Order: sequence, then structure tokens, then C-alpha cells
Amino acid sequence: MLSGIPFAWLGLLALAGIALDMLLGEPRRWHPLVGFGNLANAIERRLNQGAAQAASQPRTNQEPGAGRPAGVLAWCLAVLPIVALPCVALVWLQTQLGLTALAAAVPITALRELLAEPTTARFLIPTLILHVVLLYACLGLRSLRDHTKPISTALRDGDLATARKLTSYIVSRDTADASESDLAKAGVESLLENGNDAVFGTLFWFAVAGGPGALLFRLANTLDAMWGYRNPRFNHFGWAAARIDDVLNWIPARLTACSYALLGNRRLAWQCWRSQAPAWPSPNAGPVMAAGAGALGLALGREATYDGVPEVRPPLGMGEPAKREDLGRAWRLVWRGAVLWVALLLFAGTMQETAANKRAAPATTTTESLKTDQQNTAAPNTPTTPTTPQAPVSPATPRTDTPANIPGVAR
Repeated sequence: MLSGIPFAWLGLLALAGIALDMLLGEPRRWHPLVGFGNLANAIERRLNQGAAQAASQPRTNQEPGAGRPAGVLAWCLAVLPIVALPCVALVWLQTQLGLTALAAAVPITALRELLAEPTTARFLIPTLILHVVLLYACLGLRSLRDHTKPISTALRDGDLATARKLTSYIVSRDTADASESDLAKAGVESLLENGNDAVFGTLFWFAVAGGPGALLFRLANTLDAMWGYRNPRFNHFGWAAARIDDVLNWIPARLTACSYALLGNRRLAWQCWRSQAPAWPSPNAGPVMAAGAGALGLALGREATYDGVPEVRPPLGMGEPAKREDLGRAWRLVWRGAVLWVALLLFAGTMQETAANKRAAPATTTTESLKTDQQNTAAPNTPTTPTTPQAPVSPATPRTDTPANIPGVAR
């Protein structure tokens, strides 16, 4: 845990962040990630001017590797200052608490005592609030439902035009001529993939590094969504954004695939993961979407149209084509996975506290033994009463100091 926060604390903070997300949803007026996207666009326009001008024509005269240094610089300028701000704030708050980190040995049961102390609460409460707010800003669990439920409603009402328009907000493929099955398939694929990006990957990095970890992951993921394209404009400039996201997402994507498999059709999910994921272009989206499609028992992937050009993608999953009802099934799969992850964090916290208590028990016993030894050592310095000479014991007189008569010795 780079954050230094015990797992039990992280579990409660994650629970609070998810509760805020489900209760409040995305900010209506100003979303932090939207503001970050505007900043990223401004940086890209300054550092990728040549590619921006050549967006509509191939850059045939560009040598391999050109543009990558500018992409690395742009990524650092966009991400690192924003992540550094909460890091500095948290380090300062925890330093004021007298800790370089919230020690893992501090049990969750001590939270009430810590908050009851005014000096401690003054810095502990802002620390916990900052972690929760950062997680809330990065989560998108309710957003997934809010963007896909209206599509399902429009399809139920037979309003195909509205369903096409709503679907175009969440996918990059063409939806103008999409059928009901195509729209349902696009929505399910978006739910499965973005479930990893907006929920599970965020929770994973929150467990690793607290609020700053969740923020780092979401910003990197956003830049990959903006710059990670293989086209003349971003082929080299977006290389760093794509590779960094691949690295940060490698473990979360496979844990997400495991979650989908455990909570759905296990056999089919594992089978699709092994056989179909390697064929998918993205090393992280492949396991997530293949396992998710198998868990739901749906046939996804295959044909889609991008910028007017039909594209045949590898198949995902097995079973029936996606229907309107499957949008709700896919979201509930993501929801159950989020509940499972929080429960695992709380369970890990319980195990962590139990192990810490076991390690502390021998230390307590040793301390008590040292105190006893010190008391025994100090005994000769205390005044003693003079002893009276004893009369010689005759052979016929039974001894009174046999083990049976000495106090504390068993017969």
C-alpha cells in the first residue's frame, strides 16, 4: 500500500466514494475530467501542431519515432502537476498528524478514539475527506447506468432514432444506420470496457495508492482515450499515452475479467478469455470484453462501422446477439463486481488487523516480562526483617519444607 492506509480504512473510504457516486452522479455543471480534457487539448495543440494540421492527410514523410518525445512531454505536463497537488496536501496533513503515513497497525476500531482527539481530528478528517473526494471524482459507476439506461428505454419504446443518437455519445463507431441489435451490442461492449476503466481500475489504484493513485489512473486513461489512436495525428504523439495506460491497466484489466467470470457464466467466460482475448487488438480490453461477453452468454464483437468504413473485428463471447434487456444485465454485472471488490478490501483489512494483533501480542508479553524482572531486581534494595535462627531438626522430626508443604508447588 503506497498510501500507507490500512485495507480496512480503504474499504470504508471506497464504500463512501461509491455511495457518493451513486447518490450524486457526475457533477452537472463542471466535471473534473471534462476540464482536464480541455487542458489536454490545449497542450496537444501547442506541442503537436504539425500533426494537427495533417490530421486529414497521411504523414508519409515522417520518420519512425518522430513525435514521441513531444508526446511524453505533453503527458507529463498534463498529468504530473495535477497528481502532485493532492500528494503534497496529503503528505502535509499526515505530517501534521505526526505520521509519514497512516500506519497499517492502526485498527479501524481506533477511528473513534482518533476522531475524539481534537488535535488529531483536525488533520485526520481532511485527510479522509480528500481521499473520498478524489475517488468520487474518478469513479463512473452511476455514469455508466445514466448513459445506457436511456438507450434501453428508447429501444423499448421503439424510438430507434433517439437510441442511435444516445449510443453515439458513448461509442466511436457509426450509429446512423445501426439496428436495434447493433445498438444493444455497442452499449454492452461500452459497459464492459468502461466498467474496467471507470470502476475497477480506479478502485485498484485507490487500494494501491489512495486518492492520488485513483487520480493518476483516470487521468492516464483519459489521455489514452484522447490521444491513443493509430492515425496520422496521434500515431507517434499518442504513443506514450497508450503505453502508459497499457501498463497501469494490465493488472486491473485481468482482475476485472476475473470478476466478470466469477459473477457470470464461469465456464464460458474462462473459455472465451483464453481463446478470444489474444485476437483482440488491445491487450487489456481483450480479456475484459471476452470474459464479460462469456459471462453474459452474449455474442459481441464482429462487424462495426467506423468513419463510414465497415470493419470486421474478432468475435467476443458466445451465445445470442445482444438485446435491449442485456444493457441492464451488463450494468448489474459491473455493479456486483464493485460490491465484491469493496467486500474484499474490508476482508483484507480484517485479516491485516488480525495479523497485526498477533505480532503485537508477543511484544506485549515481552514488555510485561521485562517489568517483572525489573521489579525482582529491585527487591534486594527493600528493607527485610531479620530471620530467627532455627533449631536443629532431629532425624525423628518430620521436615516441614518438603514440596508438599511449600506454597505454590503441587503435590
